Amino acid sequence: MIKPFEQKVWLSSPCMHGEELEYISEAYHTNWMSTIGKNINEAERITTEYVGCNCAVGLSSGTAALHMAMKLAGIKPGDKVFCSDVTFGATVNPVVYEGGIPVFIDSEKDTWNMDPKALEKAFEMYPDVKVVVVVNLYGVPAKLDEIKSICDKHGAILIEDAAESLGAQYKGKQTGTFGKYNIISFNGNKIITGSSGGMLMTDDIEAANKVRKWSTQSRENAPWYQHEEIGYNYRMSNVIAGVVRGQYKYLDEHIARKKAIYMRYKEGFKNLPVTMNPYDASVAEPNFWLSCLLIDEDAMAKQVRSENEALYIKESGKSCPTEILETLAKYNAEGRPIWKPMHMQPIYRMNPFVTAEGDGRCQTNAYIDTGKVTDVGADIFDRGLCLPSDIRMTEEEQNIVIEIVKSCFK
Repeated sequence: MIKPFEQKVWLSSPCMHGEELEYISEAYHTNWMSTIGKNINEAERITTEYVGCNCAVGLSSGTAALHMAMKLAGIKPGDKVFCSDVTFGATVNPVVYEGGIPVFIDSEKDTWNMDPKALEKAFEMYPDVKVVVVVNLYGVPAKLDEIKSICDKHGAILIEDAAESLGAQYKGKQTGTFGKYNIISFNGNKIITGSSGGMLMTDDIEAANKVRKWSTQSRENAPWYQHEEIGYNYRMSNVIAGVVRGQYKYLDEHIARKKAIYMRYKEGFKNLPVTMNPYDASVAEPNFWLSCLLIDEDAMAKQVRSENEALYIKESGKSCPTEILETLAKYNAEGRPIWKPMHMQPIYRMNPFVTAEGDGRCQTNAYIDTGKVTDVGADIFDRGLCLPSDIRMTEEEQNIVIEIVKSCFK
């Protein structure tokens, strides 16, 4: 008989090691508590060396970094911008901050990321688009070479949202280096954390200097507060940077532990009608930030979701994300639905949405009359879920999680 966990098993909580306190204390004792100091300089330096870029600018969040990337890309009111569809809203909202119109590009099945075929089709439909924002979902690299090649062909700027994929590699190269402007996040649930914070990364020194200026309220070099353009309070705190600085030492260890979690799930579920979130090992090495599963179509129990609630009918030998998530919660373990695709969100439902096979109009139904899935992102959302992937989860606790999931298919 499975008993509830006494201590909650989390989806992905911070994993602290103690050295972070040394750098926080350094900021405290030297009185550098604001947005300048050694910790910021070191966090930026370590990022450039680890990722392999010329410049990194420490900012208050990954969202702030994305906003700065949109400004650098020159988005103007009314400009359409191609964006990954299956992602968190923070990827897309900065487009709107600058007055742009997100056009959502469907996912492909191989990585769950932006489909290059749908992107190429989108350029046929909207040839004037000059900015593309691609996400590496759950730490799995997108087909970055193909996407970059399409952007180059059409003269478009690529922005890589690597918020979830720090430490992941594509063809031996770190993610966060494929775009003209790239971002990572140090939010509390990421592979390493500062509790908050993010970085904008680029090889363009002039662009990096612009972001440093914009993120500190666009102050001019004058003896008084002189402002000649709009600025933002986006700079990273020296205290937060101390946490990031301490965490970087453990990034590779965190990745190894996340990979072990993924592989244990894959082995534990080998006799269930499910698959793990996919990647192509010949070209990509994810950071395995979150382990996710996808239920086979013929093993899906009936499930209905409204905007705020979900219902399902229990069926022998079958299950659905709602049943598994509710069962995990009953045993004091945290799972999550897959990111709900942006084109299905109420705020973006009328935005253009392009699939590899559809007609490009806004679609919210994953199936056409033939029953063939054309909306891949909606299908992944319908059948997929994120499993507890916490670094601090013990192997014994994970084995219990595996048994909980198995019980849902009985």
